[in-house]
Amino acid sequence: MIPGNTASKSLIEKIVTLPPEKVLEVEDFVDFLCQRDNDRRLVQAAAHLSEKAFRKVWDNSEDAVYDQL
Repeated sequence: MIPGNTASKSLIEKIVTLPPEKVLEVEDFVDFLCQRDNDRRLVQAAAHLSEKAFRKVWDNSEDAVYDQL
């Protein structure tokens, strides 16, 4: 679904005027942006899930000084 806001309409109008090979470049870039966001979410989810497993390693009196940095 295409949002109806002015920025989206303006972008679509610009894309429509591009030659086909440039439209493919735009599509590749949009795919890259989506993949990058998905990768970031995956990394954040993995980090969140690993917190419990690493808590014993991270939370100890010997390394408490590093918590203050």
